[in-house]
This record gives sequence, structure tokens and C-alpha cells, in this order.
Amino acid sequence: MEVVKIRMQAQYHSLSDPLDIPKYRSAPHALLTVIREEGFGALYRGVSLTALRQGTNQAVNFTAYSEFKELLQKAQPQYEGQNLPGYQTTLIGLISGAMGPFSNAPIDTIKTRLQKTPAEPGQTALSRITAITKDMFKQEGPKAFYKGITPRVMRVAPGQAVTFTVYEFVRKKLEDSKIVFVGGQYEE
Repeated sequence: MEVVKIRMQAQYHSLSDPLDIPKYRSAPHALLTVIREEGFGALYRGVSLTALRQGTNQAVNFTAYSEFKELLQKAQPQYEGQNLPGYQTTLIGLISGAMGPFSNAPIDTIKTRLQKTPAEPGQTALSRITAITKDMFKQEGPKAFYKGITPRVMRVAPGQAVTFTVYEFVRKKLEDSKIVFVGGQYEE
């Protein structure tokens, strides 16, 4: 679905020209068109870069959150071994949530460009990735690898702030309830 999303986002369509018809009318239409024109395998183009992007994002995000949480707990002895106030959890979730996209923006940008265009016959994924990377650097410079970082951070960071805040709240409620799961049943 990442390929379908990117293809739909990248297509040019002029609203001022009523005769300009976009190539893809909807996600299902884009899916079928990509399969018909490029084969089923095109849907998995860039899957290794997508996995690498997600893996680095989660590694940086959770590591940063854990480290920030530990630092705040040590700086505030009254919270050592306890939950931080919600606003602090939200703040460090927001910061750690922003760190993930910054850590993997080059991977994401290369992945997006790889998925945006059909493959050339006989070209390997590695050769396409290498060509895209060289071309980006040569034509646009190092800043090209961080294109779109602002909207990405604005989307990901608040979500992580909410996720970590809710996680800490629910975890605390469960720990305080003293309900445990034993032998297939909940006991108090």
C-alpha cells in the first residue's frame, strides 16, 4: 500500500484543466493499474527500505524515550521508580517521536523515490537505490535527503507523544489494580 500511496501522491493533476484526468482515480484503481502495468512484484518495491526505515525509527524512538525518562527520574528523585507527570511523559514522547524521522529521513526519501517510478528492465533494486542516491546528491545536494521532514515530524511526533502518555497511564492503572493473569484467569 506504500507504493499505491506514493503513486497517488506523486501524480500530477491540474484542477484548472477539466480535460486533465489523473492516471489513478482511487487506491483500488492505482493498485490494479500498478499490477497490470508492472506486475505484482512492483507492490513490494522498496520493502527492504521501508523495513529499515521503520526499524531505525522505532529503535531511535524507544531508546530516546527510555533515556529521557530515566534522566528526568534521576533529576527528580521524587519520581525515581515511579511514573512521571503526564506533561513530562508527553514532552519526552514528542521529542523522541521527532528523533525517529530525523534519524531515517535519507532512507525514507530514497525509498519514496524508488517507489514513485517504475523499474527499468534488467535493473536491480540495489543499482536503482545507488543511482537514486547519487543523482539526488549530485542534482540537489545533501538537503534533498531531508525533503518533507517538517510534515513528517509534525505527523509522527504528536502521535508518539500521545502513545507514550497513554501507555504510561494504562501501565500505572494496571499495576495499581493488582489484577494478575494466572492459569488462564484473572485474579486479584
